Amino acid sequence: MHIGIDARLVYHTRAGIGEYTLRLTQALAVSYPEERFTLLQDTRTSQSLIEAANVAIARTRVPSHHRLEQFLMPWVVNRLRTDVFHSPDFIPPLRAHGPSVITIHDLGFLIYPHFVTKDSARYYGQIDRAVRHADQIIAVSQSTKNDLVRMLGVPEDKISVIYEAAAPQYQPMDWVAAYQHIQALYEIPEEFILFVSTIEPRKNITGLLRAYRRLRDDYKLTPALVLVGAPGWLSDDVYTLMNKLDLKAHCFFLGRVDVHDLRYLYNAAQCLVHPAFYEGFGLTPLEAMACGTPVIVSNVSSLPEVVGDAALQIDPNHDEEITVALWRVLTDPALRESLRMKGLQRASGFSWQRAAEQTMAVYRKAVGQ
Repeated sequence: MHIGIDARLVYHTRAGIGEYTLRLTQALAVSYPEERFTLLQDTRTSQSLIEAANVAIARTRVPSHHRLEQFLMPWVVNRLRTDVFHSPDFIPPLRAHGPSVITIHDLGFLIYPHFVTKDSARYYGQIDRAVRHADQIIAVSQSTKNDLVRMLGVPEDKISVIYEAAAPQYQPMDWVAAYQHIQALYEIPEEFILFVSTIEPRKNITGLLRAYRRLRDDYKLTPALVLVGAPGWLSDDVYTLMNKLDLKAHCFFLGRVDVHDLRYLYNAAQCLVHPAFYEGFGLTPLEAMACGTPVIVSNVSSLPEVVGDAALQIDPNHDEEITVALWRVLTDPALRESLRMKGLQRASGFSWQRAAEQTMAVYRKAVGQ
């Protein structure tokens, strides 16, 4: 079988969908050497994403999320002559020949429309046509599948739930070595709380800032707050609130961090907190657990599905719950050790190899095998 995969977002960003695309394709190439894969890359990508005998690269000047993307992509994809084409960013090429598979990561843009810009809402507004046009749909969690059925009326038998996984690099390491590596790159205190995700409203960073202010004022705990992630849409409120709460001296915004350095941050942190209002999967909590880092997450959407009983769960609408959870983790060594052990066990249950096997089954179903 000749399988095409839209890998343009790996150039755009290695976070989120870009990371999903890269890790899944790597696992597919290794697990199925008898199959042919063609990755569609942006012309700005200087190197091949994956070096394997069964992987070819096709380059295009059509950038992801371009306003003319849907009109130009069919011409690009049809030239590849693939048996099936996989769009990890859920928008399949308009009127392209051959079966198509799409991955839908979340429906946050429908559930929280006020959290996205007009341009983003316009782009993601293609979701109705996308789910009708695709032959098969991959959802990254049961929560996302439930949203697809409930909100868009997608038949359940058209959707396969396939979980993501932490990359192999995310493993426990010595704290001293981890902190020394981080200290050489960033001047941050030894004790810090970590947040990793795009800086945007859906992630509830304003709630985290209010909880952190209370942690310092009412509980007299003073670790730093380190935030990793590129600024996203509508992120100005985060910086405005940080200044209003007089937290600038205690908050360290590192921006987008190289994935190789992220492992050290996870291992050096006292805990990871992820208080999002909504997530389609929640990869960063899983990465942190794979490193043995205690994790605090919201009790909504897919997050309980991912972490199970291996993390503390809070209501993202109540800042006090975030504060109390932070206090518990920071002051209770037995709890930290319990979360560390449970997190390692939980993370080991997710595998990119398993995801590749399940994805190949979806490809075969799409082509009628």
